[in-house]
Amino acid sequence: MADTITAVFDGRVFYPTEPIALPNNTRVRLSIEILPPEKQESVSFLQTARSLNLSGPTDWSTNIDKYL
Repeated sequence: MADTITAVFDGRVFYPTEPIALPNNTRVRLSIEILPPEKQESVSFLQTARSLNLSGPTDWSTNIDKYL
């Protein structure tokens, strides 16, 4: 199966710009094509944060000192 996705590289990791229907720990082969600036989509921090699907305590923001 071959598919083309767009991703953003943060210096260490490639983050897809859209959800990918693959099970966790699936091995893939990546071919990299750098997009010209006019075709690059800007990705907001909020989009990146939401895509991480992080979970934590519900009082995280109010008790941050407790968790650090």
